Amino acid sequence: MSEHLPTSREDGDATVPGELGALRARADEVGRAVEAELAAASPGLGEIEAYRVGHRRLQAAGLLRLVVPASAGGAAVGELAPAATVSVRAMAACRQALAYRHAMADLAFVEQGLGSFPIALGSTDAGLLERLAGVARGEEIPALALTETGAGSDLSGVATRAERDGDDFVLTGAKTYITNIGVADFYTVLARTSGEPGERDGLTMFFVEHGAEGLGTRGFEVMAPHPIGELFLDGVRVPAAHVLGEIGAGMDLALANLARFRITVAAAANGFARRALAESVAHLSRREQFGRPLSSFQGLRFDLAEMDTRLRAAELLTAEAAAAVDAGQDATAQVARAKLFSTENASWVCDRAVQHHGGAGVRVGSVVERLFRDTRALRIYEGTSEVQKLVLAKHVLKHTPAPDAGASD
Repeated sequence: MSEHLPTSREDGDATVPGELGALRARADEVGRAVEAELAAASPGLGEIEAYRVGHRRLQAAGLLRLVVPASAGGAAVGELAPAATVSVRAMAACRQALAYRHAMADLAFVEQGLGSFPIALGSTDAGLLERLAGVARGEEIPALALTETGAGSDLSGVATRAERDGDDFVLTGAKTYITNIGVADFYTVLARTSGEPGERDGLTMFFVEHGAEGLGTRGFEVMAPHPIGELFLDGVRVPAAHVLGEIGAGMDLALANLARFRITVAAAANGFARRALAESVAHLSRREQFGRPLSSFQGLRFDLAEMDTRLRAAELLTAEAAAAVDAGQDATAQVARAKLFSTENASWVCDRAVQHHGGAGVRVGSVVERLFRDTRALRIYEGTSEVQKLVLAKHVLKHTPAPDAGASD
């Protein structure tokens, strides 16, 4: 990649620097290939096999290097981000393009980073850093294990225990809604080394091998199929060298990991929404009723105009937040704003696209039906819409200046 970004340009769905535009085009090629291969293989292809299709294509294209810092074997991204971290703008550009084509391509891309970045944040162990380099090469598949039955948006509820035993820790507990169950080679696990559930302190992150004795998994189905399920830890021994970060500082590490990747959820939402808009335009232009194309009806034109405007706003909010994160700014409010608006908007745009397609829109296997299901979870994971609203309300209350004295209402 070049060290200096070319001049920004308009590429049809967002104004992006030329290097980001090139990344998006490269990701689009991969997404096209994944979409075509999965379409040819369905029906009957399971979610694990479908995931591996996406992973294999991303690996061959070298895109998985973008979710690992250059200092650990990932891609150099010039001025987009320092070598010790990953570029949110680069990842967002890829996620929007991949999501436009197929959710499984997007999922295989982001989970490669989300599950492994805690190593970059919290370890200097040569063996673990080599595993991280393996993630960049696509030779290893990670999984992030935070969520429990009693700990979702509030990670202080984590109850999984990690007891010290000589040079090891022994982990006991269960995780749920863990993406990459069934394909992961290792897990980055948040467990409690002290204190009780409900306490923010006392949590620690660990690197755990998939084949460790006492570790078990069980998959389950969700509305948009992908490898997901439960992780069981029954006295799993983990060497002290596999502690990520400081003992007791796992909450901060987990939140730092999520903070780096959360804005890319908005980018994926925008990719789904832009595909839904394109599907609506194509359908309304070719479908006729009462002797004329549906696209000639004023009410449907109003829909398209609003879909376009809201989507453009979502893309701009996402670009603003991604740039702020890459610049090292406190972008808490920008990220919350972009994640909230983009994910809620994607559900609305995809719903309108289903409506535009009529009966064909609810038929299993249609693109818009798939998009409708793919977008729903985005409003829940990595911080629900309600949590984003709480974050934003706190920001608004703190930073909104009082009106000038004597100003009119």
